Amino acid sequence: MGSVRWENLAWPDVGSHLRSRPNEIGLIPVGATEQHGPHLPTGTDTIIATALCDAASERTGAVVLPAIPIGCSYGHGTRLPGTLSVSPEELALVVRRSIEWASGSGLSRFLLVNGHFGNQSSLLCATDHLRHERPDLRSAVVGWWALDPEVLATVTAEGEDVHANRAETSVMLALAPELVHVERMATADDPDRTGALVFRYTATSLSTNGVTGRPSEADAELGAWLVARSVDALVSLIERGRTEEPPLQDHHHSADPVHVATVGASR
Repeated sequence: MGSVRWENLAWPDVGSHLRSRPNEIGLIPVGATEQHGPHLPTGTDTIIATALCDAASERTGAVVLPAIPIGCSYGHGTRLPGTLSVSPEELALVVRRSIEWASGSGLSRFLLVNGHFGNQSSLLCATDHLRHERPDLRSAVVGWWALDPEVLATVTAEGEDVHANRAETSVMLALAPELVHVERMATADDPDRTGALVFRYTATSLSTNGVTGRPSEADAELGAWLVARSVDALVSLIERGRTEEPPLQDHHHSADPVHVATVGASR
């Protein structure tokens, strides 16, 4: 089974695929286009999120919607070339519109597979709107780095401010080695300087080269392990999400939307 890409299907095939799978999960890769140190491409976050969704789709048949390639990258500023960004509010709106339009074709369950830490609050905001305004739809946000506890421990081993570090570079070596400047990795290490800070700062106030971590220690074998564990976890979420029902059935949601907004899981 190959990846089921929404944009590769003709409209009759989108319809037939979704009619044959009434509780299908729509996977939406949400990435970024931003500087990723001197050794990784600006599309790193989008490449990773899309690759994980494709791999999970190959195993489950879940449909992969077009990736959102420009996220909220305000934290990177413009001093290091390559970054493109929308505002947090704009990203939330794009996500909401993507889901609302996809629901018109028959999808009602969505997993937003996030590849960029800076997108997280926007994606949660979007799903808050949806669970309040569209209780007929179900949506959740998952960061690829947090799908599996061992992956999370590895990704954050060099500090919580993760960017172009050992883990992320290893994943790119496994997924798209031709895009990694291996000759620059050895001198790209830069430590996490955020640990004791009170306030938030842009990348160039925290890093000399846009890196936070030790890409010099990256290798493709580690990357393949991180990808495999993340895909396994994503497949598990898809399978569970196809049959999941809310713990309590709220029979008043259509008449009492304010009540809906006060209940439900925080995911």
